[in-house]
Amino acid sequence: MPHLSLFSPVGELTIIEEDDALVALEWGRAPGGTETKLLKETKKQLDAYFTRKLKSFKLPLALKGSQFQNAVWDRMNRIPYGETVTYGMVARELESGPRAVGMACGTNPIPIIVPCHRILGSNGLGGYSGGTGLDTKRHLLRLEGSDYLL
Repeated sequence: MPHLSLFSPVGELTIIEEDDALVALEWGRAPGGTETKLLKETKKQLDAYFTRKLKSFKLPLALKGSQFQNAVWDRMNRIPYGETVTYGMVARELESGPRAVGMACGTNPIPIIVPCHRILGSNGLGGYSGGTGLDTKRHLLRLEGSDYLL
């Protein structure tokens, strides 16, 4: 699969494409790589996001998960830049439980772009499986000027 690695303020990232859609964003550097039109555009949008010039990604995504995971990821994509919701709020909307929402967040294949960092626990940050964990989540929330951290 075509992929491209890049440097970012939250560490090295690798973006992966399949069938003209973005399928993954992973922490770390992958050997080799291919600069497709989509991967170059994704890098451009990520660079703009990290310099606060982009608040909403416009990329073709192919999220592969269960019906419930896809419902959670869709809800994540509707959380505005700089805003947060709780696992419990999303769980009530989807008639589920907060832990199930947290598990779906943890399996998000395209973090940052699908903003799982915008979902918090009722008593704090909750968890974050990307980068350096909660430090990365805090960094992304600060970058967006989230009221949660003010």
